[in-house]
Amino acid sequence: MKRATINANGLNLFYRDTGSDSQTILCLHGKWGRGETWTDFMTRYQDRYRIIAPDQRGHGLSDKPIARYAVEDLSADTYHLVTGLGCNDLIVIGHSMGGRVAGHLAANHPETVKALALLDAPADGPTTLSTLSPEEVPPIDSLTNEWPTPYLTLHDARADLTARFPPATAVEYFMQSLTETVAGYDFMFSRRAMAAIEHYNVQWFDLLPRIQCPTLLLRATDSWALSSESAMKMRKMIRNVEYAEISRSDHMVYADNPNEFYPLMDRFLARVS
Repeated sequence: MKRATINANGLNLFYRDTGSDSQTILCLHGKWGRGETWTDFMTRYQDRYRIIAPDQRGHGLSDKPIARYAVEDLSADTYHLVTGLGCNDLIVIGHSMGGRVAGHLAANHPETVKALALLDAPADGPTTLSTLSPEEVPPIDSLTNEWPTPYLTLHDARADLTARFPPATAVEYFMQSLTETVAGYDFMFSRRAMAAIEHYNVQWFDLLPRIQCPTLLLRATDSWALSSESAMKMRKMIRNVEYAEISRSDHMVYADNPNEFYPLMDRFLARVS
């Protein structure tokens, strides 16, 4: 596993790379996450694919500028990342926010993306993009603002997260973003960046018909992020789409129920590789 940083779109982006001359899969994490969330996926497929998993702007070990965090900006980061690494004909897999980024990459750069998987990634949101400058966006992350960070110990962190998130997979998702500081354990993502991602969110249904490549659209049956109605709307608007739902999952379909997720992914990868 190679770990490195590359300058992409004016930012230093940290990424993990299994390295090889095989078909490349780009894995994009969701909000508050890191590329580390794809460790199990990378372990399962690294003998057959080159897999790249970056920390997106505002997250993990990548730069966290005071800037606009619209999905177009994150998608531009990703495009410069993969072109900087000399990658094309990508299979792109995105979860949640990462799915939004993946969808924009596929719609705007069809020459780069040969197949797409959207994992519990909604296309709905406000109809217009905010014009507020990044400096004016209140730096308050609505989810984590009142969490008692920094935590004194990792045990305290796990206990607090377990009380907030019944699914153990969600607890691990946030634990992966913890780092030790002189004050205790705190998250690696920028709360200002998380606030900006929420502020600059906008719907992207209009891009869906522009996605030409084979697409796998997966929804968690108990999803809090992607409603059944929105999923059906997306399904109708993507031309070459395969749709499925993952049971016993409320969002993290790849981690909540791997016994259902990986057979679906195996068939999809076999079809598009």
